[in-house]
Amino acid sequence: MKIAAFRFFILFLTCATPLAYAEEPLGRLFFSPEKRAVLERQRQLNVQVQETQTLEGATMHLDGVIQRSGGKKTVWINGQPQNDNATPLGVAAKIAPGDPGRASLSAEGESPVNLKVGETVNRATREKDNGIDGGKIVVGKPAARARDAR
Repeated sequence: MKIAAFRFFILFLTCATPLAYAEEPLGRLFFSPEKRAVLERQRQLNVQVQETQTLEGATMHLDGVIQRSGGKKTVWINGQPQNDNATPLGVAAKIAPGDPGRASLSAEGESPVNLKVGETVNRATREKDNGIDGGKIVVGKPAARARDAR
């Protein structure tokens, strides 16, 4: 009898708990229906909203490169995405044909610089920094690293 009462109590708690939280409305999780309709329409027409910005700061950092199978490219420069041949930051980016992890960046009025993803260049001195301060990253199987350490 005690087991049946315990099971009933657990079942009651399981069913009653969501009801207590359901009293408070969730509100809007994302956008209004009008805003979602506008975004969906832009997606269907492949409309790219371009915000004109300028490259600020003494450094230029290549954060990432994506090249889709269809040929479209996105390059992240100083944390800002840049699609295909668009230059919202005033920086032209050309992905290296044989090495998609490398790109040639040229800001307006500056000579081009070849960077690997993760590298930063000082725009005044043209010095490159890879972010690991002369160290190296080794990737291998854990067993192989343990054997090499002996």
